[in-house]
Amino acid sequence: MEFSSILFVVYFLPLFLLTYYLTPKKFRNHTFLFWSILFYSWGGPVFIGLMLLLCLANYFIVQKMVGMSKASSRKKLLWLALSLNVGTLIYFKYANFLVENIQSIQSTLGMAPSTWQNVILPIGISFFTFQSITYIVDVYKEKHAPAKKPIDYFLYILSFPQMIAGPIVQYNLIADELTNRKESTDDFLDGFLRFAIGLGKKVLIANILAEDVDLILGDYADTSTTTMWFVMVAYSFQIYFDFSGYSDMAVGLGKMVGFHFPENFNNPYTSKNISEFWRKWHITLGSWMKNYIYIPLGGNRVGSKYRSYINLSIVFFISGLWHGASWNFVLWGIFHGAFLILDRLFLVNVLKKLGQPFSILFTFLVVTLAWVLFRMETLPEALDVYKILFGFTENIQNIPFSNSAITIFGIALFFAGFTLLPFGKRIQDYFFGGNTRTLGATLALATLTVLLLLLSIAFLSPGGINPFIYTRF
Repeated sequence: MEFSSILFVVYFLPLFLLTYYLTPKKFRNHTFLFWSILFYSWGGPVFIGLMLLLCLANYFIVQKMVGMSKASSRKKLLWLALSLNVGTLIYFKYANFLVENIQSIQSTLGMAPSTWQNVILPIGISFFTFQSITYIVDVYKEKHAPAKKPIDYFLYILSFPQMIAGPIVQYNLIADELTNRKESTDDFLDGFLRFAIGLGKKVLIANILAEDVDLILGDYADTSTTTMWFVMVAYSFQIYFDFSGYSDMAVGLGKMVGFHFPENFNNPYTSKNISEFWRKWHITLGSWMKNYIYIPLGGNRVGSKYRSYINLSIVFFISGLWHGASWNFVLWGIFHGAFLILDRLFLVNVLKKLGQPFSILFTFLVVTLAWVLFRMETLPEALDVYKILFGFTENIQNIPFSNSAITIFGIALFFAGFTLLPFGKRIQDYFFGGNTRTLGATLALATLTVLLLLLSIAFLSPGGINPFIYTRF
């Protein structure tokens, strides 16, 4: 089930909210968990049993770990829990990739390829695993006490707003709200507005751009350089409004029922260098990588800047691989890691001297070129696109874009750089900052929200599927 579907918006969400608020406060976690399990079962019924078993195992291993006074015994249980979760992720997400590479080597050596039954990837396994690791490590390091009841832990892992595609919520940031959150009318209205904005991003911008992007990249052989540049910039906007739209919807859904999930985007295409980009793009992933991989590796405090560069390279290698079992994703991560190292060496200072307009355009260009590896299925396809982008082919066909795509492209460009305008940041803060508003302003925003929601619903096909890009990770 997708947030951007008639089924979810018209049926699932109203029924969830109705039953949630009719439930006595002490049983609301039970209601929330019931609807979360139903939500996940709708798209992945085969794997819900596995997820519940993993949650149960994690909960009791951590409970036992907390009850131990001997440090070595606690550490053994820590590694047991981490191995269980990481091992599950590796099997489901990377077994096919590993076997494909082994078969390729066997074919090169003239050997008969190994037989293998492809493993099906459970929905949301990456986000499930990262949040499970967060809980285990946070409790082990005593950042927060463990959940007292299994249902509270299960809800932390399985809550439907952020289970499928984030944001990745660190346990210590939300633990208290699992047991003692306060729902309010202001939060509900802010959450409703945020959900409507996210749905609009997905349906009215990302989906419309996707139609032309998918059409042209599906058969790009005769595409001209001009058209290909337009396509890749359009894809940069598509993935941003798609993923930030999902995050807005998740944050909004959480706020409707008293949860305050962390922000996941902060105008990333206004960044003046790649380091800033990664402080603004998929913020919760960057924070997770920093706290649970980069710092444990030694971070910047390793006595040698070159060692810190190695640590950074490892983090972005893992980040690329986390996004998908493909060499294209690995190269995408390495690409970004290389520019982060260049930033630390000299690039930030150079871009600063060249001024803000140039540095923003340069950073956006680098990000767009990296998206080629992210979007194309194979490395040869990505290389073909790079050849077209830099004019190394004889292609001369300018494929026309639809009028709707060109219009939405302009709207996407405007909103992607909206906060660069003098009034843009103030308007964003007003909509997203949860400010106290007058009754008139509240009624006006409520009306705007309903209109935006109705417009988005009008663009949803009753039987159509509108998958978010990041749900496959």
